[in-house]
Amino acid sequence: MAKLDEVAFLDATAQAELVRRKEVKPIELVDAAIERIERLNPTINAVVTTMYDQARTTATGVLPDGPFSGVPYLLKDLLAAYAGVRMTSGSAFLRDYIPDHDSEMVVRLKRAGLITLGKTNLSEFGLIPTTEPRLFGASRNPWDTNRTTGGSSGGSAAAVAAGMVSAAHASDGGGSIRIPASCCGVFGLKPTRARTPLGPDYGDICSGITIAHALTRSVRDSAALLDATSGPDIGDPYWAPPPARPFLQEVDADPGRLRIAFTTKGIIDAPVHADCVSAVHEAAALCADLGHEVMEATLAVDSEQLVQAFITGWAADCSWDIDHMARRTGQTPVPDQFEPLTWALCELGRQTSASAYLVAVSVIQSIARDIGRFFVDYDVLLTPTLAEPPVPLGTFESPPDNPLQVLFRIGAFMPFTLIFNATGQPAMSVPLYWNADNLPIGTHFIGRFGDEATLFRLAAQLEEARPWADRRPLVSA
Repeated sequence: MAKLDEVAFLDATAQAELVRRKEVKPIELVDAAIERIERLNPTINAVVTTMYDQARTTATGVLPDGPFSGVPYLLKDLLAAYAGVRMTSGSAFLRDYIPDHDSEMVVRLKRAGLITLGKTNLSEFGLIPTTEPRLFGASRNPWDTNRTTGGSSGGSAAAVAAGMVSAAHASDGGGSIRIPASCCGVFGLKPTRARTPLGPDYGDICSGITIAHALTRSVRDSAALLDATSGPDIGDPYWAPPPARPFLQEVDADPGRLRIAFTTKGIIDAPVHADCVSAVHEAAALCADLGHEVMEATLAVDSEQLVQAFITGWAADCSWDIDHMARRTGQTPVPDQFEPLTWALCELGRQTSASAYLVAVSVIQSIARDIGRFFVDYDVLLTPTLAEPPVPLGTFESPPDNPLQVLFRIGAFMPFTLIFNATGQPAMSVPLYWNADNLPIGTHFIGRFGDEATLFRLAAQLEEARPWADRRPLVSA
């Protein structure tokens, strides 16, 4: 067991190599990961549905010859349908929903050889940047259990940070990969729009704002997972430009001398905490030391138009999601089944006309063109991931008499991430900085549309220059 305790903080690539060399059996990795989940989950509440019997059966059977054969994994309890296992989307409305099929993402993760141990906690329908659903209760940050894990993929981030697993599924519709990566001190890359599949249940979500990938301990795991899961599914309405070569090969490639712009000014006029500013300045200095051309530059964006368009789309998406799942399950949604903010957004979405929604889409697409022109002159943009360090639990509670009021507080927390869901560009939160309270502060790098390759090259260079793998939170394996 001593050896398996050491394996806990190896990345997924290293664990898979141990399996290939027959130095450890998949069932040993699975049983050790289950023990860690059982030991740590009462404290951080990262895993909300367990799949231990299925996992042990899979681990003792014939596994695919994939890049992660025999490695334990967790799925966010949203979008990742696994036949025969409940998928709640963090909502009491779906507490008993059991899909009868695998999503295409799950098919590809199985093909890669990953063994799913369970589903992770999230905000209801993935709507807000913390993981405190009424259905399951709050996930707690392993670095400080009184603070948020971020959201909506907070359970996945906490599980990876604490060493339950080396990587976990996540999705991002406004920052939901990058925000918890920042709060929990792990690596989180949001791929280019339509890089990974949402089928067979969805063609796209909210005109392409949402994309799924993973939270990982290492850059190479993220790249290899994207190789395993990316590419169009049959019938997809559109897909991302094919990469020139496997993403994993980019991890060992020289990024060359990049033109990197940086700013600490968000698209929403909100104060940015001194720790988040310091993280950007340190990252900019590190990039310069690595030989890149670094300069300060500001995005010219009509933030009022963008925020209004995003909220219009967000509300329409919420009402669509609830109505879509109501048809699928045969239920009639009523307010008591939902959190106040979710129901308020649903009602707002139902009041939005088709014309208003399409106007919002056109505004977002126009802004995406403006941002695309900015990236003609720069290879990468560097910003804070968030405007604050991980905030205390309860920060985003909705006032019962006006649930939508909390949107202003949410916007002040995340003024850097949602725009790149609107533009569809790849973006990543890299754990390069911890503040005086030993809380992780993510640094946000954005690339051109379709250019994850440059981000992976840069991320690997930063990981080598300022490694984070040996950092351990207060609650960990």
